[in-house]
Amino acid sequence: MLFLLRWRGLVHMDLIVLRILFVALFAGVCYFLRPFGLPEWVSAAAGAGAATAVIIIEMRVRALTLRRLIGAVAGSILGIFGAALFCLVLRTAPLPGGTSAVLQIFVLLLMTYVGLLVGASKGDLLNPAALGTVFTGDKPTRRSAKVLDTSVIIDGRIADIAEAGFIDGMMVVPEFVLRELQVVADSTDSSKRQRGRRGLDMLQRMQSNTRVQVQIVPDDFPSIREVDLKLLELAKKWEAKVVTNDFNLNKVAHLHHVEVLNINDLANALKPVVLPGEHMTVLILKEGKEYNQGVGYLDDGTMVVVDHARKLIGKPVEISVTSVLQTASGKMIFGKLDENGRGGEALRPGPIELAH
Repeated sequence: MLFLLRWRGLVHMDLIVLRILFVALFAGVCYFLRPFGLPEWVSAAAGAGAATAVIIIEMRVRALTLRRLIGAVAGSILGIFGAALFCLVLRTAPLPGGTSAVLQIFVLLLMTYVGLLVGASKGDLLNPAALGTVFTGDKPTRRSAKVLDTSVIIDGRIADIAEAGFIDGMMVVPEFVLRELQVVADSTDSSKRQRGRRGLDMLQRMQSNTRVQVQIVPDDFPSIREVDLKLLELAKKWEAKVVTNDFNLNKVAHLHHVEVLNINDLANALKPVVLPGEHMTVLILKEGKEYNQGVGYLDDGTMVVVDHARKLIGKPVEISVTSVLQTASGKMIFGKLDENGRGGEALRPGPIELAH
């Protein structure tokens, strides 16, 4: 993943070099050809300025969404068509030749400019899919994309879910999240460094999974400082969902009307449903808080409190479930020993703390 970061940095540098070469080449052409009879160095400066303007326009166009781009092109074409009709009228008007030419150029530029701005501003109202199948690939791909935040990458369960085939499509990782992971991986604190490197390893693992496509995107929002808010803006831009296990980000995303896939909610939904009267085997690991209780855990971490099991620590026992208690910290199961159909009295849930 560090190699990927360096590679993307090289690509960005190559783009800068190409732009510099474009400006230098255009300036050189103007220097030798001297358009409009201008002096050589004035021609070169004018050429460099024109090339710089082209690069600025190119950078702005790259930032446009497909809808806005289509709207801008359509608006410009309509503006040029309207200007041509105006020019037909101006040509028949009794005006001096110079005045008529200036007015025609002015009308052409004005109508094109207005059409471009109006078309771009109203582009979000367009439906590219209705214009033909050539545009249908972009929108569904983006809508099926999932934006990953830093916490869910470090958590690693998203890689297991993807390998199990329960999530597919494009996993979008913005470069500002990669930078945050790299900062954590380079931290002097050993625990933070281990978490950061785990996150980078999880991304490499997901890249090797053929079920999903991990795409590193350069989209950034310099006016926003908080990474969580940048993620939400990116999700809005891509019409994507945010994948996280951050409780606060989950709440903020709902306020911004951004869909969220919370890994913790998925984990809770996948916990097996246990009903009173069911039988199970549990390994007693420690004493309970109440008298003569033993405590064990299921594979998913659910605490099981068993009455009359204090002397059975370290042994697997058959129990009968008596009740299930859902707390803010998780689910707790209460049971009694099941010995040849006989067990202790049903345990009433008491003020028992979860062990972490």
